Amino acid sequence: MPPSKLRGLAELLKFTQLSLFDSAPPPASESPRAPERGAPPPSPVVPRPDVALVPPPRARADGGSARHVLLHGQPIPYDLKRARRRSIGFTVSEDGLRVSAPKWVALGDIDKALQQKADWILRKLVEQRERARRTQAARVAWGDGCSLPYLGEPLIVVLDPSLTGARLDEGRTDSQGTLAAVPRRMLYLGLPQQASPDQIRDAVQAWLQRQAKSWFEPRCRHFAAQLGVTMTGLRLSSAQTRWGSANADGMIRLNWRLIHFSPALIDYVVAHELSHLLEMNHSPRFWAVVRSVMPDYELARDRLKQVVLPLMDTEGAGA
Repeated sequence: MPPSKLRGLAELLKFTQLSLFDSAPPPASESPRAPERGAPPPSPVVPRPDVALVPPPRARADGGSARHVLLHGQPIPYDLKRARRRSIGFTVSEDGLRVSAPKWVALGDIDKALQQKADWILRKLVEQRERARRTQAARVAWGDGCSLPYLGEPLIVVLDPSLTGARLDEGRTDSQGTLAAVPRRMLYLGLPQQASPDQIRDAVQAWLQRQAKSWFEPRCRHFAAQLGVTMTGLRLSSAQTRWGSANADGMIRLNWRLIHFSPALIDYVVAHELSHLLEMNHSPRFWAVVRSVMPDYELARDRLKQVVLPLMDTEGAGA
């Protein structure tokens, strides 16, 4: 990675680190002063990572400790845990950087390993910070006029006590009866203006699940016909970590929350699961089957790894 890009990552981390980690980094040291005329040159100082660059370790309940390391001039906090393993491991998550190391590895060796992984660590920390920002922005503020994604586009929720159930308006028209330049999807719910966030959330979720089943079924039939496979049934799932699954008996399960995403992403998951009815693995043969019905599946697969689901809990929402 070019040095200029690394400096950019380090600079970006300066503005994100305090909100990303629980403990604040140590203050930056002052710039060294030039020696006075006639004074002997100062002796070179080689900082010891386990003494000079980090504060005293703070004990943790899990046996780990909180430390800091300088990566490209940027102080990075990390949790160190001693574990039964043969090598040093690194994990970057929404909680920050975590290092697992054998008990016999010295702190200086851990620091060297961190320096060798500095490029990867800085890049992953920036990615996690951006993902955390997007996740927080995806929280739905349940109330009249709130918005959430539906088939890849915003869906605006409108409370209308004169209605019974829910009604979707796919767009608006102008005075001449033609579709407006910017169509908007509106979901009208038969709820009073005083409805609680939980009531609104539950009504919207029930509607989304019905829409998911009606949207997924024809797409499954479409790709099953193209692949020449038989789907024996379709069930919705609420799995936390899987978009779908397929059984050898032809039963397909799809996560109902796929309905938040664009049709192209839904099609990729559908094609992926139905392809498993021919290849129950992820071998090159399997991906060749997926490509036969979706030539650009890599684009959808990569996009699916980056998407952030809306947070539909009612934490912090007002009545």
